[in-house]
Amino acid sequence: MKIRLSYFLPALLLLAACSSESNTWISRAFHNTTAHYNGYYYALEEVTKVEQAIQRNHRDDYNQILWLFPRLDSTFAKSYDKSIQEAVKMASIAIQRHPNSKWVDDAYILVGKARLYSFDWGNAIQTFKYVNNPKVTKDIHTRHRALIYLIRTFTEHKEYNNAEAVFDYLQKEPLNRVNKKNFLLEKAYYYQVRNDLDKMIRSLSEAVPLLTKKDKPGRIYFIIGQVYQTLGFEAEAYNYYRECISTNPEYEVDFYARLYMAQVAEISKARNVANARKSFRKLLKDSKNKEFRDKIYYEIGVFEEKQNNITEAITSYNQAIRLGNNKLVDGEAYLRLGELYYDTLKKYELAQAYYDSAVSSISAQRPDYGSIKQRQEVLSEFVTHLKTISWQDSLLLLSGMDTSAIRLLVKQAVEITKPVETGKSKKRKRERTDITQNLPANENSGPPQTGDWYFGNPSAVGLGQIEFVRIWGKIPLEDNWRRSERAIPPSERLNPVVTGNVADTEKIKPESKQNPAEEAYQALLKQLPFTNEQKKESLSKIEEAYFALGNIYYFRLNEKNNAIVSFEKLLERFPQTLHKPEALYQLYLIHKDTDPKRAETFASSLIAEYPESAFARILVNPDYLLESSLTADKQKAIYKEAYEHFLAGNYAASTELLNQALNLETTPFTPQVVLLRTLITGKTESLSVYQFQLEELIKGYPDTEQAAYAKTLLSASREFQTKNEKAKGIEYNRSFEQPHYFIIVFTTTEKIEAAAVEALSAFNALYFNDLNLKVSNLILNEEYTLTMVSDLPRISSALEYYKTFTEKLQSLTGLKNRKFNSFVITKDNFNIFYRTKGLDEYLRFFEKNYRTENP
Repeated sequence: MKIRLSYFLPALLLLAACSSESNTWISRAFHNTTAHYNGYYYALEEVTKVEQAIQRNHRDDYNQILWLFPRLDSTFAKSYDKSIQEAVKMASIAIQRHPNSKWVDDAYILVGKARLYSFDWGNAIQTFKYVNNPKVTKDIHTRHRALIYLIRTFTEHKEYNNAEAVFDYLQKEPLNRVNKKNFLLEKAYYYQVRNDLDKMIRSLSEAVPLLTKKDKPGRIYFIIGQVYQTLGFEAEAYNYYRECISTNPEYEVDFYARLYMAQVAEISKARNVANARKSFRKLLKDSKNKEFRDKIYYEIGVFEEKQNNITEAITSYNQAIRLGNNKLVDGEAYLRLGELYYDTLKKYELAQAYYDSAVSSISAQRPDYGSIKQRQEVLSEFVTHLKTISWQDSLLLLSGMDTSAIRLLVKQAVEITKPVETGKSKKRKRERTDITQNLPANENSGPPQTGDWYFGNPSAVGLGQIEFVRIWGKIPLEDNWRRSERAIPPSERLNPVVTGNVADTEKIKPESKQNPAEEAYQALLKQLPFTNEQKKESLSKIEEAYFALGNIYYFRLNEKNNAIVSFEKLLERFPQTLHKPEALYQLYLIHKDTDPKRAETFASSLIAEYPESAFARILVNPDYLLESSLTADKQKAIYKEAYEHFLAGNYAASTELLNQALNLETTPFTPQVVLLRTLITGKTESLSVYQFQLEELIKGYPDTEQAAYAKTLLSASREFQTKNEKAKGIEYNRSFEQPHYFIIVFTTTEKIEAAAVEALSAFNALYFNDLNLKVSNLILNEEYTLTMVSDLPRISSALEYYKTFTEKLQSLTGLKNRKFNSFVITKDNFNIFYRTKGLDEYLRFFEKNYRTENP
């Protein structure tokens, strides 16, 4: 059969055109067509799907300047990974199979965009740079398009210097209309990310004449209006909001444009104010705006705040919260209320409550979130100290009352906290309770201690807290906490569901519930400080809270007057507080510029009472801190050498070096030196001496890391002793042929420590000078102090010392006619005595075992 050449030739030509190496016009037409409608088309479809998904996932926050482009989310990116892979695959087909087609550079751009959306920054950057190569891409406009996407990639990856380098290059290039528009929008987005609103508005203003309907100009006009409003150019903002409405944007943008127009309208006369309020009322009445009522009330609050109508602003913000179904609007309302109570009204307890709610509602992505969170943390700490003072004072007050009076107060408080039954509508409104209903109206003046107002009575408030926990349990701070199973009292939540017939059910008798007032009374009773130890602990908490409040007022809230009140209250109620030197110094600094005479009074008191404190030394020598730093460097050098000896077990050499370091000025490094010396004591001395030195370190440097570590060591040491005692049984050692101590024990209130040391030192020099005895004081417990003489080498020396002391007592000035107990004790028995604090027990042991030798 013959095949005609006229049929065979086209087939050969078509086959030749399929070759990727061919560059004829037929080949180009074939590859252009197949590259576009096979690879590129499907890749474009997938990339478009990804962009639409990103757009749907983005939620506009109209309380902030809207983003020009949706923000990318690395978590959400995982959901469209399949589309990204498909886009890259199809674009690669167009590139590899049709390398001579005109769609290759466009396919590369799609690959770059896919890498950008999938957070593959490195490959995205390399792809766009490759397209910008003139040897690869002949079309200059395509190269410009690649560079515009490169700007976006650098911006998202925070390579800001590289992004600006591309700006500089493109500004010199001859961009076509579309590329110039996109370039200006990318620049605006870059400046928005950098929070440079001035340059952002310049770029947007240049882009406006180039916008088309496809660009949704209404949204961009709205963003420009927002930027101008933020910068304070309200007339310009008004014009752009009006321009936005003229483009018939989507309803939400239209609504907010109208709302903000009322906000930025020029208000110069009462009539204009009335017109603005009328506009707000009109928006509220429009049924189409029902879901935006919270936002309208929020903007009314902003408007009234600008007019300095604080009360009306607060009412409107709270109304926005009550009606709100938008967490972002709620967050902005909470934040505005917090700012009003913090900056304007100076009611920090209320401000703290609103800041707490704001932080849980606003977006963590907003630029000022960090500063908002920081203020919330400061206020939370502040309110904690306020409540500590109020609650501990209430407990101390109640502890001095008769139990019947306390019971009556509890009953009244429980009655106050009982919920009032109301209709359904009121119940719904209560679901979004105004914070102001739960806090005192004027905290700065101090809540009244008596009266009918519930929140003016700290005792009643404390009892109410107890009753709340009893009914609702300990629940986290969150919205709608009363719903679902939380509405069931804790005692009933764990009750099993009863199944079976009625007879079985009737056999189950409900547990009798205790009287709520009695329950609250018993709970309160457990917290009341009846013993001296408990009262001391409550007072200690109040002392620390006053000091902390003073520091917060002064350093973090910049409220100098309130700081003065807090510090002076601290010194008034706790004149011997360990914080007195620092409090006096802070009072000196506060008054230095405004009241120099009063400042000098505080400075004189500080220098007279605490001359060795760092604060007094700073007043005497302004260069003290610099000199102290140099001394600390010397201490560190000596400490390093001492530590090497310590590791090598050369404890005597290490101790000598440490004593040299301690003979220098006291510096912030001194506690570390003392700690190492104490550790050496633990290895070379008895356990009681080691524990004593740990206690001295804790007492001398209470707020240091070394003190905290010393507490851990002390606790472990005592626990070790307790375990040993339990294993062996507590008994004194009857091995008397060993070194002894001579001890006198007296009540701390006698205050004869110095006299005892002086008298015994003189006594030793006169009668026992050859023994080279040492005299020191030691606190036994809160009630007793002891003075000890060491080291009497043997029992005979100890008994001779005891006999001589008893005979010569009346001649010892400072000890005669004083009440104290005296005895001798071995080193081993002293360790047991000091640990158990059993004075009476040892005196009996002493009488029994040293009786025949006693004078």
